[in-house]
Amino acid sequence: MLWMNIWSIGYLLIGLLVTGEGFEFVDFACKYPSVLWELVTFSICSAVGQNFIFMTITNFGPLPCSIITTTRKFFTILGSVVIFRHSMSTLQWLGTILVFAGLSLDSAFKH
Repeated sequence: MLWMNIWSIGYLLIGLLVTGEGFEFVDFACKYPSVLWELVTFSICSAVGQNFIFMTITNFGPLPCSIITTTRKFFTILGSVVIFRHSMSTLQWLGTILVFAGLSLDSAFKH
């Protein structure tokens, strides 16, 4: 995981230098310094989340991690519909019901 992050940083640095977006970001951050606090907060939350994913896979395996991720996304969609009144098509509701049914069956028939 460490080497993946190191290689990612290298590729991103090359991309930032080639496109010039790194300089644009510095100008933006100077103009709006509050964005730095938001970036630090986002980075910390992302690192903690990745750590939890890594620990889940290490301790329980990839299948429970996948089930946890699917369940979280399922409740995020339902929360979006209930709280923000977003609409879903019939096909989207069918997919949501299938996910819920799959998670329920997995839980009911787990050995």
